[in-house]
Amino acid sequence: MEKRLLTGNEAIAEAAVRAGCRFFAGYPITPQSEILEYLSRRMPEVGGKFVQSESELSGISMVYGAAAAGFRTFTSSSGPGYSLLQEGISYIASAELPCVIVDVQRYGSGLGDIYVGQSDYWQAVRNGGHGDYRTIVYAPSSVQETADLIAMSFDKAEQYRNPVTVLSDASICHMMEPVELPEMHEHDPNQYDWALKGKGNGHYKRITSALYDIPDFDHYIAEKYRNIEDNEQKWESFRTEDADVVLVAYGISARICEETVLIGRENGLRLGLIRPISLYPFPRQAFRELNSRSDVRAYFSVEMTALHQMAEDVALASKMRCPIYAMDGGMTVYEPEDILKRIKSALSGKERTVFQA
Repeated sequence: MEKRLLTGNEAIAEAAVRAGCRFFAGYPITPQSEILEYLSRRMPEVGGKFVQSESELSGISMVYGAAAAGFRTFTSSSGPGYSLLQEGISYIASAELPCVIVDVQRYGSGLGDIYVGQSDYWQAVRNGGHGDYRTIVYAPSSVQETADLIAMSFDKAEQYRNPVTVLSDASICHMMEPVELPEMHEHDPNQYDWALKGKGNGHYKRITSALYDIPDFDHYIAEKYRNIEDNEQKWESFRTEDADVVLVAYGISARICEETVLIGRENGLRLGLIRPISLYPFPRQAFRELNSRSDVRAYFSVEMTALHQMAEDVALASKMRCPIYAMDGGMTVYEPEDILKRIKSALSGKERTVFQA
């Protein structure tokens, strides 16, 4: 293990290299441009290839090609650039190829703004491309966890032959923290019988395309994602054992909510926190014990989006056994005092619920 002081974006790039990624193609856009800057230097040092593509669409298409040849590969983007990746992600998923996509969220639709936000939840978790597919989605809340999840994302992408998205945000990716980095891993692109190698040297002809010729394809693809949903839920629970108000948050919002829980408890509020690490599959198992308790009074979805995007999954996971509230915001990085004020207001009946049975 090597310990270094890195920003979130630097941790993404270095962790990918150490996981055996040797091909990156992407286009710069704030707040993730430092990933490209880092890899433009780092990839040649390890014999890899870095391509600054002419657009996000061409970048994801190059990732498709590298993945089809068995290489560990990824791209990164943000805002409107992430939207441009969606066609390619759908094609990669339909061909059942492994790759990693990083979305460093910023605020807003259209061109949006370079300010921090978490408004890509629906696009990443519900998927912005066409057809029946999902990408596994991870949400780090620290620079260390960013590096850890990048390494795991490559493994899970190959395990399920499916794209994996790491959904971060500008705050996490621009903060600097100590990171323990793993040893270098060399990936063998020739280990897979589905990887394209050409017909020369005794190789047989292989074609990579949408796998709709699989018998009973609809049931096959449904079973694949059921398997992911059953086995890949990841979360962290904090002080939920006796909580009667449970916050649900990811990324930078989760860090603020953890402090909110501690301050609230000092002031007599029995608060807890569920921090989803996997956004797809959403960690419904984290809610099972809470759903069986009669003393849970409310859930609060805390996310930097005006439309309460994650709150829908909170409602489904909690089975709406109690009211679901959400913070109203977009470009708002909440303070613990803001959240506590809304909680007290909700408990006194002065707040509108987002969902209620």
